[in-house]
Amino acid sequence: MSKNTKPKMCSFKIRFAQEKDAEIIFCMIKELAEYEKLQDKLEATAELVKESLFQRKVAETLIAEYAGKPVGYAIFFQNFSSFLGRSGIYIEDIYVKPEMRDKGFGKMLFSFIAQLAVKRKCGRLEWLCLDWNTPSIAFYKKMGAETMQEWTVYRISGKKLTTLAEQL
Repeated sequence: MSKNTKPKMCSFKIRFAQEKDAEIIFCMIKELAEYEKLQDKLEATAELVKESLFQRKVAETLIAEYAGKPVGYAIFFQNFSSFLGRSGIYIEDIYVKPEMRDKGFGKMLFSFIAQLAVKRKCGRLEWLCLDWNTPSIAFYKKMGAETMQEWTVYRISGKKLTTLAEQL
């Protein structure tokens, strides 16, 4: 299928991932890390993905399939807004394989998560995007997403996280 060919949507489906999908998810996480030029930050393994997502259940995962083959995934979890007084959904990853982009699959993944948010009475969806990723930014804005320019993301991880935890 060429990039501009519209797929048969009856051949596309979204399903909740199962433990047996851990390796597939990890392979796509590696592809995402490569796309985002963050391979040096990738510490996850297929086993850690399996443990975190399916044994500890720290997040939910969707698999997007076209003609029975995985073409994308989404990882998300609920957070909470004290100002709204309701939970929201934070999308950690949403990924569609490069050769399957521009076919509506990414939007359908977002729509599926939005349906879950509405069903669960969530107040909002949130996610991060790298500032250089202009194709994704344009896609998000076309869906109606707003840039939260007045907010700055902070992070503590690795040794600094351990050091902070030891200060109590």
